[in-house]
Formats: sequence, C-alpha cells, structure tokens
Amino acid sequence: MIVYLPRLEHARYAVIPVAVVQRVFFEPGTDAMPIAPKPTRPTRPIRLYTTPLSGHGHRVWLFLEMLQIPYETALVDMAAGENRKPEFLAISPFGQVPVIADGEVVLFDSNAILVYLAKRYGDTTWLPDDPLGAAAVQRWLSLAAGQIAYGPCSARLVTVFGAPLDHQTAKAIAVKLFDVIEPEFAAKAFAIGDQPTIADVAAYAYIAHAPEGGVSLEPYPNLRAWLRRVEALPHFVPMPATKAGLLAE
Repeated sequence: MIVYLPRLEHARYAVIPVAVVQRVFFEPGTDAMPIAPKPTRPTRPIRLYTTPLSGHGHRVWLFLEMLQIPYETALVDMAAGENRKPEFLAISPFGQVPVIADGEVVLFDSNAILVYLAKRYGDTTWLPDDPLGAAAVQRWLSLAAGQIAYGPCSARLVTVFGAPLDHQTAKAIAVKLFDVIEPEFAAKAFAIGDQPTIADVAAYAYIAHAPEGGVSLEPYPNLRAWLRRVEALPHFVPMPATKAGLLAE
C-alpha cells in the first residue's frame, strides 16, 4: 500500500483513497490551466507522492518546505511495485515519482511541478518573469532533465539501486557537466545570479549526492560552495544519504 504521512519526516499513517479529478499536461500551444487569481496558500494540504531516496522527489519536497506550503506525503514503495499499480499509473502514466495533488490539479514530472508551485504560490524571485531570467532558469531545468539525469543521477542509480546502466558513461557525463558549471559559480552565488531560483532546487540533490554514484566533488570548490549556500537557505531539508559509491569507502 501507499503510506500517507502529514509531512515526510513524520511517522503518522493514514490511508486515503486516490481520487483523480483533473490531470494537467503542459503541451506546446495549449493553455495548461485556466487563469485565476494567484492564491498564497492551497485550500488544503498538497499531497506529495514520492520516495525518500528520489532526488526528483527531493526537488519538490525541498521547494514545498522553502515555500512553507502545507502538504502531506504519500510514500510510494517502488521496490514493491506500487508505482506500477493501476491506481498510481492513473496519476503518473510513466510510473514515476514525484506527483502532486493540489485540489483538483494532479501533476507529475518534478520540473513541471517546480514551475507550477513557483507560479501558483511563489514570488517572481523563484521563477523570474523577465525573458533573460526565465531563459536562464529554463537552461538549468534542461540540465536537470539532461546532463544531471544522465550523469550524477544515473551513476547513483547504479550504485544505490543496482540499475542496469553504464556506470562509466554516467560518471563521465557527470565529470563533463561539473567541469562546465564549476567556473560559472566563481562569479555568482546561485545558478542564475545572486538569488536562489527553482534552478537551484532542481539541480541540488543529484549534484550534492554525486559521491554516492562514485563521482568526487573534491575537484570543484565553487560547486561545493554553491551547495553550502543552498543548504544555508531558510527551511532547507536534506535528502537522506546512503553508504554507496565513494561514501562506502
């Protein structure tokens, strides 16, 4: 069964049936949602479907905490195949976490969820309205779905979960990524400038946990300084670490 928790760190259980009212897809050339006044808080707690060791899930968990939005957590036991059951596939067709249910809105894909939360409940510092700022954030969201996913994320999938992926290729992609972004942080505090955005939220977990995948962060002092700045932000919550990769040595 899926275990529901009021917040991820709490251990109180309550099983609640899944009711899917509306699924939101972001498709080019279509309106994702009807225009409505922007609320500051949800009318009832957002439900976050995730698993504790998912960096994708951590993105959303971290951002919910940073926004101080009320939420409850539904832990999905992917090892037991709960993500492949019909009731979960009804809200996440690819069987992936995270998923959020915010009233009548059910939305999957971590980066899409970050954009939704920033636009619906955040201020413009998290997702700038100006063209250059928005483009800069999008570049990092693309990195999160590209080089970060195929690099440090995939390397960690091998060492932590035994995924049948090419570990050496994943580590090489991670090193190339870190070589490219390391000098960027010599001149700026956060991903796109002096203020944190959802770009930092999207990039953080898998870079911070790269050593679990066998990729050292020691050669990258600017990158490590950026990680510390993210960790110093109000309401930061860490993703649980594992004794894998370099951390197992």
